[in-house]
Amino acid sequence: MDIQRPSQAKAKLKKRLLIGAGVAAALVGITVLLARLKPAVPNVDRSLVWVETVKRGPMIRQVHGPGTLVPVDIRWIAARTQGRVERIVLLPGATVDPDSVIMVLSNPDVTQAAVDTASQLKAGEAELSNLRVTVQRDVLQSESEAATAKAQYEQARLQAEVDEQLFKDGLVAELELKKSKVNAEQADTLNSIAQKRFAFAKDSVVPQLAVKQAEVDRLRDQARLKQAEADALSVRAGMRGILQVVPVEVGAQVQPGTNLCRVADPTRLKAEIQVAETQAKDVLIGQSAQIDTRNGTVDGKVSRVAPSVQNGTVMVEVALAGELPKGARPDLSVDGVVELEHLDDVVYVGRPAFGQENSTTGIFVLDSDGVYATRMQVQLGRSSVNTIEIVKGLQPGDRVILSDMSQWDSHDRVKLN
Repeated sequence: MDIQRPSQAKAKLKKRLLIGAGVAAALVGITVLLARLKPAVPNVDRSLVWVETVKRGPMIRQVHGPGTLVPVDIRWIAARTQGRVERIVLLPGATVDPDSVIMVLSNPDVTQAAVDTASQLKAGEAELSNLRVTVQRDVLQSESEAATAKAQYEQARLQAEVDEQLFKDGLVAELELKKSKVNAEQADTLNSIAQKRFAFAKDSVVPQLAVKQAEVDRLRDQARLKQAEADALSVRAGMRGILQVVPVEVGAQVQPGTNLCRVADPTRLKAEIQVAETQAKDVLIGQSAQIDTRNGTVDGKVSRVAPSVQNGTVMVEVALAGELPKGARPDLSVDGVVELEHLDDVVYVGRPAFGQENSTTGIFVLDSDGVYATRMQVQLGRSSVNTIEIVKGLQPGDRVILSDMSQWDSHDRVKLN
């Protein structure tokens, strides 16, 4: 007979349910565990980053800018007249004195004008001398006539007095007395006229000579001008220094005002440095500066700040106070540092790659073990050439990464290898 076997369906179903529950629980646990895991920390080569320690103490604010040395005494020599370059005597680099001839121009019209005006001046001077003799002769003649008239008057007056006395004594007729008095009055009138003529002759000497003298002075000035133009055909340095530029060639036609050459004194130089417009707002006249010629440094003071911005920079002129380093010369490239102010007690660190003053930026701060670095928001203050003030976010002794970390902007934590 058949024996009834117990059913296995329920046992299999129960086993399957238990296995499914276990798998589901395992999946949930794994999911929760994965959710709690932090993203992988990127590795950064320690030799490729710049690490510096935050400090507290005095900080000197400075701004930096490249520039060039420029002569204080510089002179462009321009053509006074139209001319042709006949000969260039000296070339750039030559040492010149005030009378050194740099080049020679030619212009026959200018040379002839100088000769003509010189001749006119000589003729005018001769006429002036002749006029001076003429007026002096006229004065002497008037003086002689005045003396004669005075003598005749005195004689007529004395004769009238004598006749009057004789008339009283009855020795001269009344008609003779009247005649003597008429002669005396006439002589008095003639004497008065002669004296006035003499005074007028003396007073007219200066005006007559002044008119002619003015004409001679005009001719002299004109002759001097034309002669100066003729002399200017020999182009001279006009100062002691170094000939820097000769922008014309032999045979060139030049017009009045054309720059022919430039002379500068190499012993007196100043620096013109270009400071970024964002940093130039604190630069003031009188601030101390230091100029690096790459062969030595020299101290100076800010003497002028350009009022306008050109190509994102402001020109700052520095007057040099010390002795120039060896090799310093015009147009030499230099680096300048201007000292803005002294900060006595501040928290500061070296300037990060993208840290601007008065801004907030993210900076990686090393943990105590020096292996991991965590990004922190740091508020920056006033800046200098190589340092910047920490307003908030860091403490003295913290070690931070100052190099460019922009490639890890998506991570707030890195590991240094």
